[in-house]
Amino acid sequence: MSASAGTGVFVFSLMSIPICYLFNSLTYNGSADAFFFAWCTTVLILATSARFMIKKKAPVDPLFYVYAGYAFLSVVNLIIGLEQDNIIDGFVTFYLKEADPHIKTAHGHMISYWDGCVHYLMYLLMITAITWGDSYRAIGLYWVGSFLMRAIVYILGNAVGKYGTQVGPLFLLHMLYISVSVWACFRIFSQPSTQEIQLTSIQEGERKSLLHRPLDLLFIIYLIPALAFCVFRGLVVLDCSSKCCQDYTKQYEPYLKDPSAYPKIQMLVGMLYSGPYYIITLYGLLVPGCEWIPDLTLVHSGALAQAQFSHIGASLHTRTPFSYRVPADSQPYFLLVNVLYTLVPQALCYRCCTRPAFFLRPMPEKKSE
Repeated sequence: MSASAGTGVFVFSLMSIPICYLFNSLTYNGSADAFFFAWCTTVLILATSARFMIKKKAPVDPLFYVYAGYAFLSVVNLIIGLEQDNIIDGFVTFYLKEADPHIKTAHGHMISYWDGCVHYLMYLLMITAITWGDSYRAIGLYWVGSFLMRAIVYILGNAVGKYGTQVGPLFLLHMLYISVSVWACFRIFSQPSTQEIQLTSIQEGERKSLLHRPLDLLFIIYLIPALAFCVFRGLVVLDCSSKCCQDYTKQYEPYLKDPSAYPKIQMLVGMLYSGPYYIITLYGLLVPGCEWIPDLTLVHSGALAQAQFSHIGASLHTRTPFSYRVPADSQPYFLLVNVLYTLVPQALCYRCCTRPAFFLRPMPEKKSE
């Protein structure tokens, strides 16, 4: 398949920059005529860009068009984040005045950056794979974990946080994005795995004891304190009366008590999701033949990367009230623990996906008649 479709998507996503500027310039005065003209101009530009994007043989995979639209929105989210930080101006000023207050929180701010950078890169990689006919299941599963964590925390945080009564029409539009994304998740899960491992490699991997797999031993040692850490932070946001929980909140992570409720929801999701994951992965590293381990680590590492990026960034961001930010004296410890808690699962995922022989089962040989 020609690469022109993939190139068209890249150009199409960058069209969001002039479109945002034009739309903002024409609607900033708030007149209905200007709004209608800006909307018609936007539709015309999008239609022209879409025609250029698929002027040759169009991809058959419907996710190509979903990710093309998402790539466009990712650049818009990056523009939102940059304008809220006063790095640029005049692109989404009108939108920020009319938008739901959730996007203006520190958590919403970090989501804009994550979607505008990491998700944008994932969309381009998956679009490139579709264009060239390659499998994108691995990067797709990583995106599934990232999306699910983002969606669960953002929706529940909006519902139970201090802005729960200020849900507007834009939030309902966001629910349409969630519905399409869930459908995309099922499409990715239904794709067949492309792992091809020789039978001898699988048998050799199964025969290796834990002592002959030092890297796996280190991961097992890590999983135990990681399990304790995610359960501990879950207890903290549940207002555990223990002195160590209260001291931890005051000295290291006061953001866990932020009234926006995003950190509370995130820690609870982490305790209920990451906790069982660590136990299951511990089993998978000890017992050979757990074929689901590579896929599970991909989903979890994507979810944890998104969660930790949002949590670390929001804990230090100036949009978080000063009383809920990490104290300056505790920042080195806070960063060390949270960065390690983020990076080690990524390394575990890389190990499971690049050397999956221990987790695979030998295919039964067909009997010859």
